Amino acid sequence: MLPDLVPAAPGLRASFLTHRYTVDGVRALLGNAAHDALTRGEPEAAFRASRDGGELGVVVRLLLLGGTEPAPAVRAALGDPEPLVAGGLLRRDGDGFAAALDVRPYADDAGSGDADDAWWVVSDLDTPAARQDRDHVTGVGGASLTLAAAAIRRPTASTLDMGTGCGVQALHASRHSGAVVGTDLAPRALAMAAATLALSGVRAELLEGPWLAPVAGRRFSHVVSNPPFVPGPARVDYVYRDSGADGDDALAALLADLPSVLEPGGVAQLLGSWLHVRGEDWPDRVRRWLPPGCDAWILQREAVDPAMHVGTWQRDAGLDLTSPAARAQAGEWLDWADSRDVEGIGFGHLLLRRTDAEPTIVVEDLVGEAGGPLGPEADGWLDRVDWLRAHARDEALLAATLRLTPAATLERFAVPGAQGWEDAGAAVSRRDGPPWRHEVDEPAAALLAGCRGELPLDELLHLLSFAHDRPYDALVDATLPAVRELVRHGLLLPADGTGA
Repeated sequence: MLPDLVPAAPGLRASFLTHRYTVDGVRALLGNAAHDALTRGEPEAAFRASRDGGELGVVVRLLLLGGTEPAPAVRAALGDPEPLVAGGLLRRDGDGFAAALDVRPYADDAGSGDADDAWWVVSDLDTPAARQDRDHVTGVGGASLTLAAAAIRRPTASTLDMGTGCGVQALHASRHSGAVVGTDLAPRALAMAAATLALSGVRAELLEGPWLAPVAGRRFSHVVSNPPFVPGPARVDYVYRDSGADGDDALAALLADLPSVLEPGGVAQLLGSWLHVRGEDWPDRVRRWLPPGCDAWILQREAVDPAMHVGTWQRDAGLDLTSPAARAQAGEWLDWADSRDVEGIGFGHLLLRRTDAEPTIVVEDLVGEAGGPLGPEADGWLDRVDWLRAHARDEALLAATLRLTPAATLERFAVPGAQGWEDAGAAVSRRDGPPWRHEVDEPAAALLAGCRGELPLDELLHLLSFAHDRPYDALVDATLPAVRELVRHGLLLPADGTGA
């Protein structure tokens, strides 16, 4: 039987707000140390901190900590518990009640989650036994947060959250989108999403069906998706992660279909995973999947060997990796990888934008930490790609005026030599956003220093030609490709502020 918390949502929301069962309210009750311990999966400090928390303490122990609370205490905190039992939130445990679902406060950068715009996310309990259920609906996990941080937040007419799960991305989309549609193959996930939206006071249309089938014939300004992207054998052990297709075939098919639901200029952002196959360059593999008529930015965040890939997802499912069943499953998975010459599995972000212009396609690795949410970087990337397209001719780029980002850093490095340290080169990088790094020689370093938004690039190159005694044409040929890369990575910005 599917949970149905929608009828009880108004009263439950009122109770949560009354007792400050919100992001800020819970942190204030627990204190930073106990709250941080709970985030690490260590609940004892939170149990202790909630002892004198009154009715908020009851709610925290019941819904966050997995405790059993006496019936009178639950009634005082949440009202009549019977509708909550009928809706699937609570279960009877002796003379008291325990949670049958996970309901936790959530917020984004737009607010503290401690007012009328507070959010709560409903999902299945995060216990090893619960995670092994085929239809398990995960809550706010690492993948959800990664996608939310990468999503562009421009005001838009409509957003599709494909594979909505418990509805996290739909919540975020509601802040900047006129209409939100969430789809999912799993009825249980849609029931959780409906509860999440109802508790959070967010309106969205929820549709059942696989992939893009529920919205065939419709177009959206923005599509976000955390699809079942885990490459493996063609089977479904867990609905939230397994596509049922072999390897990364499902991701390839989804990318081919995405333009059908994008308005002109519409943007799709999703997480994905792809195979590193022996004898094949992984960027070429992903490029072959990209549909025509779309700008694309594919950013690989990490790549792991098959053994780590299998172990990671078995742990995510709460399996005992030493058990005979888990070992057998791992063996089958690794045999599958061997049979397909899989050397590694990459994971990262995919951004597509429907365009009538000549598409810009970039496939690259992100080395190191992103240095903050990726969403503003993706937003700026689109603007900078448009600017570069408008300045595609060398004459147009030479006439442009650029400025070096204030977050730029010039690093000089040396190596041991016969006479001590010897200069070995220099590189420019950013202190904010992704840690893009470009090696530069002395003329290039001087050019960057001169990019102050005052002189066009042509005049700066003439000055460099004279100062370094190099032919102007040779400097132009060497400089313009590098300038385009520096603009795309946000190290050089148009003086008019585009892409900042």
